[in-house]
Amino acid sequence: MSGVCSPSQTIGPLYGYALMFDGSNQTIEPDAAGAVRIIGSVVDGSGAAIAHPDAMVEIWQAEQWARARADESGEFEFIVRKPAVTRLPDGRKQAPHFTVAVFASGLLKQVVTRLYFPDEQAANADDPVLGYVPRGDRERLIAQAVPGGLRFDIHLQGAQESVFFAF
Repeated sequence: MSGVCSPSQTIGPLYGYALMFDGSNQTIEPDAAGAVRIIGSVVDGSGAAIAHPDAMVEIWQAEQWARARADESGEFEFIVRKPAVTRLPDGRKQAPHFTVAVFASGLLKQVVTRLYFPDEQAANADDPVLGYVPRGDRERLIAQAVPGGLRFDIHLQGAQESVFFAF
């Protein structure tokens, strides 16, 4: 059997039909104790939010996993529980965080970043991954407190480009 290799797709119809489902953007009920609302936008190099259907964001940590697509105004929303401190295999502690994958038109493959919490200053200061990021860039990995939750915008290019990790 032979075949032809096919290239990666930047974004496609599957995001609407096969990957999204009701409640895919939440791991906990919005009114449950400990629920955290995270909103944001995926922003292109010109500073414009990438709107529906051209951006999808996944977040995960430990037993939590959620997926959201940008709406018509370019906003995504998650309702999740704040993760606990985790440990690396060598025993070092990682601050509470989510791993974040971004899929958007114009990207051949997803880009990966992290979301840290603004109320975890001490844990963030000791986090070994944040320690590898240049000091002036670390703030772009920390969500901003806003009324009703947190805001985490992901900039794909430009002066405010988010920190992305290679895996």
